[in-house]
Amino acid sequence: MHSGPGAQPWDSLLDTEAAIAFTQQLVRLRTVNSEGAEAVERPAAELVSDLFTRFGWEHTVTEVAPGRPNVVAVVEGGGGPGPTLMFEGHTDVVTEGDPADWSVDPYGAEIRDGRMWGRGTADMKSGVAAMIHGVRALQQAGPFPGRVVLGVMADEEGMMLGAKAFAASPLAGEVDGVIVCEPEGYEVCTSARGGIRLRLDLTGVMAHGAMPQEGRSPIAAGARIVEAMDEVQGWATARFGSHPHAGSVTVTPTVLLGGDPDQLNVIPAHGVVGVDVRTIPGTDHAELTERVRATAERAADAFGVTVDLTVVDDRPAIEIPEDHPVVRGLVAAHTQVHGSAPAFGAVPGTTDGTILTRDAGLPTVVYGPGGKWIAHQKDEYVEVREIGEYARVYAAAAHHFLTEGRKGGAA
Repeated sequence: MHSGPGAQPWDSLLDTEAAIAFTQQLVRLRTVNSEGAEAVERPAAELVSDLFTRFGWEHTVTEVAPGRPNVVAVVEGGGGPGPTLMFEGHTDVVTEGDPADWSVDPYGAEIRDGRMWGRGTADMKSGVAAMIHGVRALQQAGPFPGRVVLGVMADEEGMMLGAKAFAASPLAGEVDGVIVCEPEGYEVCTSARGGIRLRLDLTGVMAHGAMPQEGRSPIAAGARIVEAMDEVQGWATARFGSHPHAGSVTVTPTVLLGGDPDQLNVIPAHGVVGVDVRTIPGTDHAELTERVRATAERAADAFGVTVDLTVVDDRPAIEIPEDHPVVRGLVAAHTQVHGSAPAFGAVPGTTDGTILTRDAGLPTVVYGPGGKWIAHQKDEYVEVREIGEYARVYAAAAHHFLTEGRKGGAA
């Protein structure tokens, strides 16, 4: 509850303790995005769906893959016509790795020293809880114009199947703005870096390790390709420049495979190099991908090895103007709650918002509880106070966006 300066009608109705408890319930479900799992998000989706039912919110539960449901609610404001605002989050998480590396139970959701600890606390089950309870408080405070969509998506940590499915739905075409509730450490992220995942399959000639002159080694070629990616990164920095928030293009080798540890006397015929490319607004992905291809082929050719490049995934860098209504509403809300304007920033990776913008043309901004750099690390945590703070901001942001949208027409 908040009753200080700038208090709003929904502040006294915000059940912060319930939002914290719901975060704990979600974190205690091991919804790891792992290939071959029979169900990933389903237990969390059932929990969310039950809560939506208790709130009386119309919603759908749609499997985008077996055991991988989206849960989408539409909350009508009851205050007449207005725009549609969407809050978006996901319930899948990355693996905890070796639990022995953690100083806490990865799925215990223990609260200690003002922090909640566990996988998914920041990325991003606290964001899901905060957006739900923020909208609930806004609804209970009285009618508001327009409506709010709450999208709890599947597979954000994978190929973003949930966001792709929603983007293809009729409801997506009715959304005027999206707040993605990923952890960004109080920054309002108006841009997000793009991503290109590249696989380079190398083919040489198998030979005996004692007679390397009879072979063509994909391992040697792969090592040279890894080194050559520095050249590509330097070229990309000069070609595409830098962005005030997103920085510069990075070209990072992440995989180098070849050979069999049980056959150390064999030069293999095949190898793989994986490259993770992160881009900034204004980057020409096709030109950059072709540069990687040409550079890799040139490096491998010195060893008589051929290269076959596959684009595994391609997500554009996106950006929304700082004066867009959904950004203005979020900035006003943050300022109202915290007493000062937020910093602007960029998402270092991609989010579901990237897909919603790419596939459905939705304007997206990212802002949510948790540190920007804590995601996917051991001993992940969120400051407990942030859950309530962000819920307040979300309620205020919805009020600003929907009210101003009604006054000024479509947002």
